Formats: sequence, structure tokens, C-alpha cells
Amino acid sequence: MIVRGMSTTPPSEAQAKECADEILRAAASWAKEAPSELTPAIRAVCIRLAEMVADQRHYLSPLPEPQESERREMLETLADWLRGKPVTDGIEQDLQELADLELRSTGSWAIVPTAQAEWITTAIQFLDRRAAQLPDGELPDPYWPDDGVAGIIVSVRAVIGVDELQARYAAPPGANPAREES
Repeated sequence: MIVRGMSTTPPSEAQAKECADEILRAAASWAKEAPSELTPAIRAVCIRLAEMVADQRHYLSPLPEPQESERREMLETLADWLRGKPVTDGIEQDLQELADLELRSTGSWAIVPTAQAEWITTAIQFLDRRAAQLPDGELPDPYWPDDGVAGIIVSVRAVIGVDELQARYAAPPGANPAREES
């Protein structure tokens, strides 16, 4: 039975669409800080990071059921949505260029800090390379790519609802992360 005004879209799909829209708004917001020629590159970095975060749904600390199943389904739908034509239209070349620079396998991305740092460095280099193609008078601040990527990371984490991209098994076996060094 469908009640007038109710959506027939499954909740996880509606949440994923809303989340994707928020990610695109975050990308547009960060793009305002830079020359318009950099907008596609900024959008590509934001979308790719969000896709990678969503793809790491199996590595996030588990929630109690049914929230865990709902989150996993929403993140899976979000990752698929972010790879779709409505989101990637017009930035395919930017996404491909970024993919050519980044890690080929992101499966370890959520649990290996060096992989996260490498991706951040790659994103900064990608934006820096794009900014370097601008005429001298239009170049943004030299630290702009670093600030932009840091801001994009914070925005994506907030939109997806992942405060920290910590994996279940981020600490090495036997390590006690709560113990302070003397």
C-alpha cells in the first residue's frame, strides 16, 4: 500500500542519493575557493574520496543491528551512485587522470595508514598539477591544494557520517591503543 506523498524509493537508496547530493554540494563549495578552471578537478577528488570511503563499509567499526545492515546497504548504494553517469558526467577525464595517479587497489585504504597518506598526497599533487596549468595571475595560494584536500576529507567524513576513517583492525594485533607511553 502506497500512501499519498510517500516515496516508493527504498530508504537506503534515498539516503544514498541525498548523501551524493551533499557530496556534490561540498565539492561545489570547495570549488568556490579556487579559479573556476579547477572545479572539475576538485569535484573529481571529492567524488573519488567519497566513493573510496563508501567502499570501505566492511572495515568500519560495526554498529548494532539493524543500523549496521542499513549503513552497509546505504554505503554500497552510495558507492554505486557515485560511479554513475549523473555524478561523473563531464568529469570522466579528471576521474581517469586521478585514477591513473592513485593506488590501483584501495582494499587496504581503510586499514593501512600509509595508503591513506599516499592517496592524500596523490590528491594534493593532482590539484597542484591542475593549478600549475593556470596563467600566472590566476594561480591560487601555493598551499591551496593541501587546504582543499584537507577540507574535502573533512566534508566527506561529515556527509557520510564517518567521524574517523578507522578500521576495525587499525591497531596491530596485541597493541593497546588506550595505553599511554611513559
